[in-house]
Amino acid sequence: MRGGGGNFGIITSFEFRLHPIGLVLGGLLFCPFDKAAGFLRMYDDLMATAPDELGGATVLGTLPDGTKAAVCIPGWSGSIDQGERLLQPLRAYGPPIADQLGPMPYSALQSIVEKFNPRGMRNYWKTHYMNSLSDEAIRTIVECYASVPSPFSHAVVYAIGGGSVGRVPDDATAVAYRNMRYALVLISMWENPADDERNIRWVQDYWEATKPFAAGGFYINYEAEVEADKVKAAYGTEKYERLAAVKKKYDPTNFFRLNQNIKPAA
Repeated sequence: MRGGGGNFGIITSFEFRLHPIGLVLGGLLFCPFDKAAGFLRMYDDLMATAPDELGGATVLGTLPDGTKAAVCIPGWSGSIDQGERLLQPLRAYGPPIADQLGPMPYSALQSIVEKFNPRGMRNYWKTHYMNSLSDEAIRTIVECYASVPSPFSHAVVYAIGGGSVGRVPDDATAVAYRNMRYALVLISMWENPADDERNIRWVQDYWEATKPFAAGGFYINYEAEVEADKVKAAYGTEKYERLAAVKKKYDPTNFFRLNQNIKPAA
């Protein structure tokens, strides 16, 4: 059931197996938008050979003063000195608008994304999995962001499957496509309901433009609208049928249906 969403009941408690960790090397690295394509190429080259201790994402976003930028959010859990050496080429590129990387608690690193997602906004999301970032894909990702209609919207190139995530056996959880290199997450956020059509259309057009570079499948929590056939595609046929059988056992009336829904097996 892990990864099956809110389809099977209400979770009343969690029991976590935690791993001890001290300070991590993380934060925000801001690159000028006119250097975003080269920055993404360096990010891709870095993640292609990165050890398990490095995770992260690069975000195309708009800063509070209206300046567009490529923002890397790395997280390194090895020795600080080794992380400094590994990230130095990325930190020297641009040169950066600002370099806010440094040692910090893991919890502080995790809280950074809250700054990109203010509460109370209107949202529309779409996503692709990608196994590589070709020069053409990078160029398209950057060019499409340039027309963003809302300063709160952003595009995220999120590293997934190059390390331990991809080594989990495929049948171990409901989550599929663990071996994908990246998720490209297109997030439109705006305030005024009158702007719904323009902001939703921007994500849809962005998604269509980047579709030729997609590797298939998607992570279901990154989609605003998911039809029944797309839910099946998100899990794959075999996993979906397994989850539908679980749904039939624990929620045969499909009470939990206000989600990316898995219907009970017939």
